[in-house]
Amino acid sequence: MPGKSGSRSTKFQARPQRRVQSGNSQAEIRRASTAPRQNTDKLDAPGGVRLNKAIAAAGLCSRRKADELILAGQVLVNGVLEANPARHVLPDDRIAVNGRELTAAQEYCYLLLHKPVQTVCTVSDPEGRPTVMEYLPAGLRHLRLYPVGRLDYFSEGLLLLTNDGELAQRLTHPRHHQPKVYEVLVRGSVPETALTGMRQGMRLAEGQELLPVDVERKTANSGNTLLRMVLRQGVNRQIRRMCRDLGLTILRLRRMAQGPLDLGELTPGQARQLTAREVAALRSSAGLPSSA
Repeated sequence: MPGKSGSRSTKFQARPQRRVQSGNSQAEIRRASTAPRQNTDKLDAPGGVRLNKAIAAAGLCSRRKADELILAGQVLVNGVLEANPARHVLPDDRIAVNGRELTAAQEYCYLLLHKPVQTVCTVSDPEGRPTVMEYLPAGLRHLRLYPVGRLDYFSEGLLLLTNDGELAQRLTHPRHHQPKVYEVLVRGSVPETALTGMRQGMRLAEGQELLPVDVERKTANSGNTLLRMVLRQGVNRQIRRMCRDLGLTILRLRRMAQGPLDLGELTPGQARQLTAREVAALRSSAGLPSSA
């Protein structure tokens, strides 16, 4: 299990994961839809947690998505349909979503990975390419961690993985987009007109308008140019498309920072858990309480 730093546990515990038998699942749902709701006295039960929080804590989804599942009639508590996301559940309550009983609540884990090149940011890949999940520390592979955002196949650098669904949803929403810092090695020299175009805001060949990008030359190496860019919007493959339109050839693209997080000295393929201070800063930057 993750250490104390950057993790938290919840009081909710459910029985080990098992599939509710399909022969009974639909019958249960039909009976539940007409039966009066039970255990209404648990709405504010001492020691319990809200139903939506319990579902999110099991690593299934964010609290907002849990609300949608509950209101859509897809959640049973002790075999009875439950339509109130604020309903409190206790450790001995059984929660099933779409006929599947939830596993025990997880501890939240926040992992910073230096994604290598030629790796995809998915849990699995139908083409059989290496995924970022292969670089998780062995002791954390039992947790349901998911990449937050993406880096393309040939890019490397900072990637966050977590089972905190609420935070992941915030960080991928355009309203809460965080500044991201990249180092981009470009072949040859870069004309000042190209830098000016990035700083003023570009229109991509596809017609998409881009916000101004902070860009500066850092060093030149073997006739090539290293650029530092700060992006503030989440456009797919933005740097590669900007450079394409400006006639620049990218040799290496590395994400160095995201919001309050910094890649630091991690080498490709290395990962570490965030510190408690980093977790608090990350949640705060996404408009969430510093602790879940």
